Amino acid sequence: MEQAKSLGFDLCGVVRAEKFPELQQTPEWLARGYAGEMKYLADPRRCDPQAAMPGIRSAVVGLLNYSTEEPLSTDPALALEDGKPSGWISRYAWGDDYHDVLRERLNALVESLRDRFMGPFEARTYVDTGPVQERILAKYAGLGWLGKNTLLLNQMLGSFFFLGVILTTLDLEPTLGVNELPPPDLCGSCRRCLDACPTQAFVEPYVMDARKCISYLTIELRGTVPEEIRGLMGNHIFGCDICQDVCPWNRRAPVVTMPQFQPRVFPSAQESHAGTSLLPQDESLFLPRLEWLLGLSEADFRELFRGSPVKRTKWRGLMRNACIALGNSGLRPGTADLSRIKALLDRLAASEDQVLAESAQWALSRIQSLRE
Repeated sequence: MEQAKSLGFDLCGVVRAEKFPELQQTPEWLARGYAGEMKYLADPRRCDPQAAMPGIRSAVVGLLNYSTEEPLSTDPALALEDGKPSGWISRYAWGDDYHDVLRERLNALVESLRDRFMGPFEARTYVDTGPVQERILAKYAGLGWLGKNTLLLNQMLGSFFFLGVILTTLDLEPTLGVNELPPPDLCGSCRRCLDACPTQAFVEPYVMDARKCISYLTIELRGTVPEEIRGLMGNHIFGCDICQDVCPWNRRAPVVTMPQFQPRVFPSAQESHAGTSLLPQDESLFLPRLEWLLGLSEADFRELFRGSPVKRTKWRGLMRNACIALGNSGLRPGTADLSRIKALLDRLAASEDQVLAESAQWALSRIQSLRE
């Protein structure tokens, strides 16, 4: 669909709404408990596009590259820069909320379809917000293959991209012909994503136990992170890019300069509604200082992360994650700002919120053990 590219999509494909084989594997995956607390994944409509929307005939899948030129999370020099512990926020969340960016383009694409097809038709747009499995629809729309890390991979674009879907009652011509197969699986014998996962979230190639995935633990899990996993999470505070950062296909992927996906920078001059400055210095969502994050109030969090994907974890989740990252940071006596960081952790350790208190106490115990 040429009009999709003119609207800002890198790739676009069309597929008939059918029960694809991968969709039928979902019940078994759920039965094994791999979805953790993500109850919405049990929606039966996710196994059949025909159930997701009455009268659906086609699905349009749009792909939008968000790969930026900053270093990868696997660079060992990034975790403790200038003696100040910092946290890793997943690349997709550095900029504006992708839901908004992608939805705007999908809605524009729907309007272009209305200009082209005069008769009445229904269309619904989804960006991680409906009972559809975008990556599976994308595979059969010819946009890539499902990799061993369970993500959609594209030979030219790697995997750092967003997927959005339009379900419609229009009978559109599929991207792939009747006898044409989806792109072949080019993972081959490579195991880099499987071997690099610090929490061993991949039960086997192409199968993930989300309960062990750092993205799930830092974003979807609302309670306490299991203690046996905390030490494996490194400095991740929102999401995880490791299985993508080590993927050879992402080495070839082009970078984008879209301002919406560049790391947000918060100038120190920014003021709160109360008229006081929120920041003592410029801060960025690329390797944000953990001390700064722990010092944010709930009101600060809501104001600074408005329109950011990071808001999904909520203030409580970000504080919990920052505590765990500090516990993994290797802070030692003589480290810059240690006394201030310890004071912030002491405050959270005394919280009535048991999740925050336990996470802060765990971080303090790790820091203390390094001092002895």
